[in-house]
Amino acid sequence: MNDLARDPKQIGNSIRRVRKGRQWSQQELASRVGTRQETISLIENGNPATKVETLLAVLAALDLEFQIAPRSKASKRDLESQFH
Repeated sequence: MNDLARDPKQIGNSIRRVRKGRQWSQQELASRVGTRQETISLIENGNPATKVETLLAVLAALDLEFQIAPRSKASKRDLESQFH
């Protein structure tokens, strides 16, 4: 799985997709991370105030990693969604 995510909402959608693919509830993921179910819900809904530390713990629990790569050409729609 290689999802491109440029904003918190896209990150949350990717996390939700993987969690559901593993047939885990939000509570199960939260237990594996050591956080609350509400925190998982906020992340999956694109909360921009999520701590990087928490996000990295969620990714690790899902056996995913955060990668930095050169930005590909964004469509006009992608750019507009970042600023609205």
